Amino acid sequence: MHDYFSAARQFDPSRAMADALTGNRDALNACVECCDRHAASGAIALYWEGQGGERSCWTFAELQEQASRFSHYLSSQGIGAGDVVAGLLPRSPELLVTILGTWRIGAVYQPLFTAFGPKAIEHRLLGAGTRLVVTDQANRDKLDAITPSPAVLTLGAEFAAALGQRATFAPVMRSGDDPFLLMFTSGTTGPAKPLTVPLKAITAFVGYMRDAIGLQADDRFWNLADPGWAYGLYYAVTGPLAMGLSTTLYEGPFSVDSTCRIIREQGISNLAGSPTAFRLLMAERERVEAQLRGRLRAVSSAGEPLTPEVIRWFDQELGCTIHDHYGQTELGMVLCNHHGLQHPVHRGAAGYAVPGHRVVVLDEQMRELSAGQPGILAVDRRRSPLFWFPGYLGLPTSAFVGDYYLSGDTVELNVDGSISFVGRADDVITTSGYRVGPFDVESALIEHPSVVEAAVIGKPDPERTERVKAFVVLKPGHAPDAVLAEALQRHVRERLSAHAYPREVEFVSELPKTPSGKIQRFLLRNQEIAKTQVAVSH
Repeated sequence: MHDYFSAARQFDPSRAMADALTGNRDALNACVECCDRHAASGAIALYWEGQGGERSCWTFAELQEQASRFSHYLSSQGIGAGDVVAGLLPRSPELLVTILGTWRIGAVYQPLFTAFGPKAIEHRLLGAGTRLVVTDQANRDKLDAITPSPAVLTLGAEFAAALGQRATFAPVMRSGDDPFLLMFTSGTTGPAKPLTVPLKAITAFVGYMRDAIGLQADDRFWNLADPGWAYGLYYAVTGPLAMGLSTTLYEGPFSVDSTCRIIREQGISNLAGSPTAFRLLMAERERVEAQLRGRLRAVSSAGEPLTPEVIRWFDQELGCTIHDHYGQTELGMVLCNHHGLQHPVHRGAAGYAVPGHRVVVLDEQMRELSAGQPGILAVDRRRSPLFWFPGYLGLPTSAFVGDYYLSGDTVELNVDGSISFVGRADDVITTSGYRVGPFDVESALIEHPSVVEAAVIGKPDPERTERVKAFVVLKPGHAPDAVLAEALQRHVRERLSAHAYPREVEFVSELPKTPSGKIQRFLLRNQEIAKTQVAVSH
């Protein structure tokens, strides 16, 4: 392992691009970077398993041929460089063919999550000016009511006919500032906003895979995230393929059983996913430990902070290290505990800035804060050569303030230089003059043996400004009664502090989440505000 601090200090953006890509700032093509240049090696690009257990392997050369055929089809439809092609597709080989063929012609790929309903799809297609949607029979009818409707290509006979083209197509070169992805934010705090990802971002994606994921040539890598979202598209597709290494796609839904089976049968050694997935694995700890102990080398988590209990469980019971990583759709991953670089790991901290980024903590006057003071997580754009976010498409970007990009998340700098997550700026609770981060309270709750998940919010309170309230999902076999609620309150008070424990506990069957799995605390908070207003009016 290389030393993190030396790697960050000696970071050279020109060398980083030369190491990551074959093209240059004036001539880049994502299909070349993620497929063509690796085709002669004969290496496997994709290990795929369908819902029914069927399996296939695809080499880079096979994907190159199919992508070329799809590029011919796009060209025949009048689609070219800069046009937007969307995929409303499950995790299938056809998904990769669609992505790579879109990139090959210089067009821009737009992901659509298959769990979206027609309204969410319409918002994204009309906002992007999408020319073509590739979908499957299961999702085809979601597109019927959209007007004006883009052209649609459906898997099956239509898609097979589209690939009946010549097997060679010269890649269309673009500049590093040209877009190759069109994303929408996950809508954690409001309506989803569009943004483009420029080709130069592939350098940052490769850096994250190498240094933070710690992906090695002899790894079998599986990122559980769906490529309908940023983490899956950036780091289950673009990042590993750009390195010339294989990725794994499983078409079925997440379950503890399927996850354990695939890790065992496919020999997965390097795993990435969301805290929700890892919490669900831990909830079935006895079955999981028996199957997975000693099998994984490195595990990475992104989307929300990991609780200390999950970190301890992976270390002590599964015999592998799980590291917290932080990023956004707008940034990629910028703050990580690195598997491939050596540095101190402060349990509960999001880690250190990914080399090529300068991440700081700011107060409300945009002054950089020293250790121990909560503030806004920000990226210093001027001194972050791998920062690529160009701003929201057709919308003002209020997050740009001077040289800084403001993330909207509240964090705290630690004395060792790492940064700890406190919560979304909107989620931080003010109670009796104290500021309470919901993550700390949630972490304490999840350590209780009865709890699977928890979300903590500030409920309006005339005496305290806000009252800490917890919404708790229990493991089977535990009664959601007043006795357990009191036990949970006592547990948090003992683990955390007297002012931070939840004065109110509500047991729920599930928590509201974005389709990508992030807890939507603002919906719970708005629900409580509405209840308070109704009570006052009566």
